[in-house]
Amino acid sequence: MTERTRIQLAVFALIRTIFNTAYRMMYPFLGVFARALGVDLVHMGWALSLRSLVGGALAPFLSIIPSRRGHRAGMLFGLLMFTASAVLVLLWPTYPVLVLSIVLGTLGKYIFDPAMQAYLGERVPYERRGLALATTEMGWSFSFIFGIPLMGFLLARGGWLAPFPALALLGVGTLLALLWLLPASKVRTPRETFWGGFRSVLTSSTAISGLMVGFLASGANEVVNLVFGVWLEDSFALKITALGGAAAVIGLSELGGEGLTALLADRLGKKNAVRLGLLSNALAAALLPILGRSIPGALVGLFFFYITFEFTLVASIPMMTELLPDARATLMAFNITALSLGRAAGAPIGTFSYAYGIGISVTCAILLNGLALLALQYVREAGTSRYNHNV
Repeated sequence: MTERTRIQLAVFALIRTIFNTAYRMMYPFLGVFARALGVDLVHMGWALSLRSLVGGALAPFLSIIPSRRGHRAGMLFGLLMFTASAVLVLLWPTYPVLVLSIVLGTLGKYIFDPAMQAYLGERVPYERRGLALATTEMGWSFSFIFGIPLMGFLLARGGWLAPFPALALLGVGTLLALLWLLPASKVRTPRETFWGGFRSVLTSSTAISGLMVGFLASGANEVVNLVFGVWLEDSFALKITALGGAAAVIGLSELGGEGLTALLADRLGKKNAVRLGLLSNALAAALLPILGRSIPGALVGLFFFYITFEFTLVASIPMMTELLPDARATLMAFNITALSLGRAAGAPIGTFSYAYGIGISVTCAILLNGLALLALQYVREAGTSRYNHNV
């Protein structure tokens, strides 16, 4: 891996930290934005639901930009859209414009992420791609560990608008950095056609199987994700203490899962790593009711559950980048949709099953992981990748 590639990975991780900070800050500070704009939490909840619905539905169609213009253009356009979304709120600080900003920022993220993953898929050998993509995925945990506290500091000092100038400036700065780091390639890589990429994905059994793995694993995680707070509250009647500790556990487990992927995915093989992650996540789910007899035990169980899910998810990304090399950007966009639909499917399963106890909820999570393992058997893992040495 060249020095230039290492610099690119660091910048990609920074950009994804910025994207994910904007994406995740709505959850802990939802009440702050609602009060400042004079709306209730229900209206803010609708905004987040619209974000998920529009983002998940449009993700495959957004791949038209990297498909036709190249991965570099896709990344630049996604970052430009994100920056514009932050500027919009500064110009018109109203609830409708904030909703529009939330949606546009998410669409920018959903353009950037698949384009970046496809870009690295073209340039980093498959044998090293687990490390490369796990490095960029650290932007997810870094947003929780560093980004959210920074946004909280800005909100406390400058009011509800304070995060947006910072996000806009970071967007402009990283956009300029990308223009310098990603010069127009002298080696032209094959460009997938938009509808050709769709056709390739929808007619490939191995691509569909890979998407099903993400859909089912994401659903299994959401079953527990949706009810763990209620479970802790019901079990210990210590809502603030327990949920505060759980939030810290989740942040650390995300970083741990990404680190484990960087360490193990290339050594084990991506498919083997995903298999190990699914098995471990099912075991972690089974242990939750046993460990959850005390607050420390419950937090240990949640740490194990979330670190194994993060490992599974991050290990699946490099695997997916090589299933359809000629339609990478399109497949990675479909992968975003599959993960979103998995969360959407897991949510009602979680709430319905919890009415019968946490044991039923974790049983559902185990079954979904089992189905993901079955789908994984039909994924044909690539061997040696085709990639561009001129990074």
